[in-house]
Amino acid sequence: MTKRPAPFRFKDCALTILSLGRSAHNLRELRDWIAEVPAQSIAHHCYESLLRPAFDDPEYRNDFALWARRHLHDNVLAERLGGIDLPGTGDTELVRQQILDIIEDRLAEIPYVPSVQPGHEFFFLRSQRVTLETGIEAATPEELAARAPHLPSGSIFVHFVDARLRPPLLQDDFSVWLEGWGPDYDIYRERLAGIDFHLWSLMELRLRLGRALKDLTEKEKPR
Repeated sequence: MTKRPAPFRFKDCALTILSLGRSAHNLRELRDWIAEVPAQSIAHHCYESLLRPAFDDPEYRNDFALWARRHLHDNVLAERLGGIDLPGTGDTELVRQQILDIIEDRLAEIPYVPSVQPGHEFFFLRSQRVTLETGIEAATPEELAARAPHLPSGSIFVHFVDARLRPPLLQDDFSVWLEGWGPDYDIYRERLAGIDFHLWSLMELRLRLGRALKDLTEKEKPR
């Protein structure tokens, strides 16, 4: 390492959720609205929903998969929608097309159009996200590791979820920063890369981030 990286600057974010005034009562209507709603709505239901307060531990982090499971009672469709690879695309329009293809295939497989009871419609939302500077920095990897278990959920979303969907794709902000500290920190970058944000809530992701970097706060550190 020839030059010490600049301090890591922690950011946070706030989300304002807006209704589009559109709802789907059955799978065919869901398909039709998905084809028309703004890309921001697709992004909201696929990954920004992580920022919404939740009082349970949903089976899927993707709203479309969750609705298929809980209200259409179609586990096959839910599994397929839940398996959409967001970090592998980074393009909301490609994600939209993946969802449409999955629904089209499912509609062709079943002899009826599944629908829901009144009150269980899928309501399309979109969100406006504002990213904020916190004024908090980490000057060394050890300081980053010490702060990781205490980060607010908005910081986890900005630096670990959203970061993987923007260039450089598939890399979280912590890993990109640690790369500047040289190969001694590659093991931590590998641990972070192994955490799949599809599987966990933001609180659970924070726990796993802390565990992945835990060694850095202890006596045995890379030399």
